[in-house]
Amino acid sequence: MQYQGVLKRMPVELNHPVKYYLDFKDDFIILNNLLDKYLKISFEKYQCLSCGADVPIFAQGLCKKCYFEDPSVGEWVMKPELSTAHLDIEHRDLSFEKEVQLQPHIVYLAKTGDIKVGVTRKSQIPFRWIDQGADEAVAVMETPNRYLAGQAEVFLKQYFTDKTSWQKMLKGIRTDKNLSEEKKRVKNLLPDDLKKYWLEETVIQKIEYPILKLPEKVKSVNLEKISSFEGKLTGIKGQYLIFEDGKVFNVRNHSGYVVRLEF
Repeated sequence: MQYQGVLKRMPVELNHPVKYYLDFKDDFIILNNLLDKYLKISFEKYQCLSCGADVPIFAQGLCKKCYFEDPSVGEWVMKPELSTAHLDIEHRDLSFEKEVQLQPHIVYLAKTGDIKVGVTRKSQIPFRWIDQGADEAVAVMETPNRYLAGQAEVFLKQYFTDKTSWQKMLKGIRTDKNLSEEKKRVKNLLPDDLKKYWLEETVIQKIEYPILKLPEKVKSVNLEKISSFEGKLTGIKGQYLIFEDGKVFNVRNHSGYVVRLEF
């Protein structure tokens, strides 16, 4: 069978295991059904997720022009502490920025190899955790806006990483540290002005991924360097497709690439 469409973040559904989908314009593909099958992915052209132009993707699925103009990829997205909507200060589009920034945000700890700290909108739980390939995650704070969550994250980065080690995550290597205990440690670390946002309830979210076999080594595939590749799909974790020979393909990183999928 053969499908063609533009790649973007794989929609996910929390299940046992997680369900993954490819959302193309004319097709909705259940990727879990392709496990243990041979796939071929071929690059066809670019399609900016904002303007639709067939020009090289600069970052996050956008061409260079859109990347520096689109409000959805402002600097505050990667650095929540730079959010300014609560001050009525516009970065690119104040209406959009208020809609996203001025809503409840969660500060969390997640096992993605090591224990990392992160921030996401409350409405994005547990999808954010799944996208990062977390095996376990726990919410530690809830703030009324993105700025305050960013301030908490900046403080906690003194004690936890804020990066995902994608190689460890894909190979199933993770710390033995207990998330409940680490959450308690956070409470003791927080300054008084941030403790008011602490969440007393501790609910550890465990996440199971559709993986037939964990790779011993991983090699990332980049469609900028090769026009096509193929292999047997043996797992899906985070936003990665995992193949039998250790090749891994980050779907989200290829947002804006039009591909042909054959299996």
